[in-house]
Amino acid sequence: MRVVVLTVDQRGSTKHAATDRVPDTLSGLADLAEVTLLRPFERTAGDEFQGVLDDPAALAAVAERLLREDSWNIGIGVGEVDEPLPASTRAGRGAAYQHARDAVTAAKSSPWHLRVEADHARVRALETAILLWAALLSRRTRRGWEVADLVDTGLRYDEIARRLGITQSAVSQRAQAAGIVEGVRARELVRDLAADLLSPEEAVR
Repeated sequence: MRVVVLTVDQRGSTKHAATDRVPDTLSGLADLAEVTLLRPFERTAGDEFQGVLDDPAALAAVAERLLREDSWNIGIGVGEVDEPLPASTRAGRGAAYQHARDAVTAAKSSPWHLRVEADHARVRALETAILLWAALLSRRTRRGWEVADLVDTGLRYDEIARRLGITQSAVSQRAQAAGIVEGVRARELVRDLAADLLSPEEAVR
């Protein structure tokens, strides 16, 4: 079975009196309607947590949420796991787990604190797509996210304008500044590249 394992570690958690962000983030990930997990995210040790999934769309949704919070070293590992997969996420074994461990370690000194490791020829393409997406998301302001979140619910710009009490032109300006169209395309690209990595037919480096 080929899966994605995410191993995620809080940045700066060793600093004195650092806030433990894990509980709130786990709660937020659990609330993502589009995320279907093979095994739920759970704390592994300290300020680290881990989850297992095989849905490319779920990977894109989780990655976007974590990048938005800008508080994590994100390790994404893709590969085989030992079967049967245990009920507890942290009890799993296999190549995907080792890739995720290597990735989160490398993420601590990598651009946007994210790395992807896999036994797949297109691993660099997925990592590059996520890094470019991260650069775009990093420039999005609170107002930009406000519009982006409403767009994701299916509202049109005129409906968003009425909801926010601003003009449709102002919504368009915020959407353009936030790179919403580009962000949607990036999310789709990450999803499609992740689907390639999960394909056993192409699982060669």
